[in-house]
Amino acid sequence: MNRNKNKPAAETWPLKAYKNQAFLSSPDARIVRVLAEFVEPESRLRREHVRNTIVFFGSARAPSVASMARNPREKRLVRYYRDAAELARKLSVWSLTIPDQRRQFYVCSGGGPGIMEAANRGAAEAGAKSVGFNISLPFEQVPNAFQTKDLSFQFHYFFIRKFWFFYLAKAMAVFPGGMGTFDEFFELLTLVQTRKTVKYMPIVLYGSEFWREAVNFDALVKWGTIDKEDLKLFRIVDGVDEAFVYLREELTKHYLG
Repeated sequence: MNRNKNKPAAETWPLKAYKNQAFLSSPDARIVRVLAEFVEPESRLRREHVRNTIVFFGSARAPSVASMARNPREKRLVRYYRDAAELARKLSVWSLTIPDQRRQFYVCSGGGPGIMEAANRGAAEAGAKSVGFNISLPFEQVPNAFQTKDLSFQFHYFFIRKFWFFYLAKAMAVFPGGMGTFDEFFELLTLVQTRKTVKYMPIVLYGSEFWREAVNFDALVKWGTIDKEDLKLFRIVDGVDEAFVYLREELTKHYLG
């Protein structure tokens, strides 16, 4: 007996839900897309043995050289691009000396231009892998060429991208930036301040000239909106060596000791 005699042709079969692109792109499947942005990065990061990151935040508008600056304000950011690259390089060189790959620290950025590019660039110059958590935007965000290909991610949802910034982070280096930098930094700082995380996280704000003008932390203490002890949650620094020594010592003490 030919059991396939009345069987319909394969091309007439209905699509399986996970192959239905129209459904997957629809509002009804939003939860599926959200879950995918949680699960796929975890699978890839685990495969690459990435468990600890040092997250770099900063302006996407910082040019690598003064000749690329479109105005005097951008020229002031050139120094921070160079310093971010050098700090990322030094941290990566140090991390590579840790024998157990699972305990090494990987530079992580938002994957775009400016300070993000500088961080990935510094890691690449050290011969180390680095993570890029890219986000799809209508402007500015173009994936930089220095992030490790297998550790380059593209997110649609900001809140999941922030989750991944924080989930593996063991330290943060925050350079001068705009609304995106402040959004990321203050949300993650809030998690530390409110003790929604139990892990210790050293945080450096790089560039006192910028940070003391951009945010009056002392005024927040004066107004009673934060405690004086909250000022100990981060350290304002002005040099690569100062930032490197502080982060290296804190990470060694709390995660390698």
